[in-house]
Amino acid sequence: MTTQGPLLLNVYAPGLARDDNRTIATVHGLERALPGLRLDWRVTEKRQLAVVPQRDAWLTQEAARGEFPFICNGDERYPVMLSGQPESAYVSPGGQPQLRVHAKLPLDAAVISAAANVLEALAEGANAFWGQATPDGAALDIAYQTAPTLEGPPSPRRGLPALKLFEHIRSPEIPYYLGWLNYWSEASARAIGFPDPARDTELLSRSRRTATGGWIVQLTEAPLDLDDPAHLAALKRAYERFPEIGGRGVP
Repeated sequence: MTTQGPLLLNVYAPGLARDDNRTIATVHGLERALPGLRLDWRVTEKRQLAVVPQRDAWLTQEAARGEFPFICNGDERYPVMLSGQPESAYVSPGGQPQLRVHAKLPLDAAVISAAANVLEALAEGANAFWGQATPDGAALDIAYQTAPTLEGPPSPRRGLPALKLFEHIRSPEIPYYLGWLNYWSEASARAIGFPDPARDTELLSRSRRTATGGWIVQLTEAPLDLDDPAHLAALKRAYERFPEIGGRGVP
């Protein structure tokens, strides 16, 4: 059995503007999704962890500068980390700059049971186009779907399809790749043709709408483990169902 943890989450949203309230909204959303969590530690210029006494005021100050800083819970035994990374127009779909919000959490029973709520909180706090949550073990295989080789094109593992580089995808609403849990905004779902009641019966049994009209879509009951043939088959079926994902629907 492959080591699956930690759980990695990435959501892709419009680029961060100055005085953007999405930074605080995302932090508060993650804390609500995991009761008892408090993200009030940062990394200092000397690469050391330090508590942030006035956390929300500090986040507001950073947002005023157009920044989404790294923040965590300060617990090395149970690390929860959140950060935002600007993605330039040159490497983003449609030539539009994006914000990638990334989180890393321990993959234990509490996180597994709350994972859908965590992904929804991050995605809707950031006003994301789409996002996903996947255990680290499976995420490595998925990364090979877009990683160019020395010979040129990607060479995916396990028979997964090769996907286009992000900048070659025609619009930001189209997901770059699939994960264990997938967040698709209303615009994203529309772009890939989800849901189709005739074809998506299985997926709809593990899906739900979000407060803003988006979708949380779960590929497998247990966290995605690509050493499990049933999990690998479920991932391949989803790629076959949605050829737009990864830019495969356009020559």
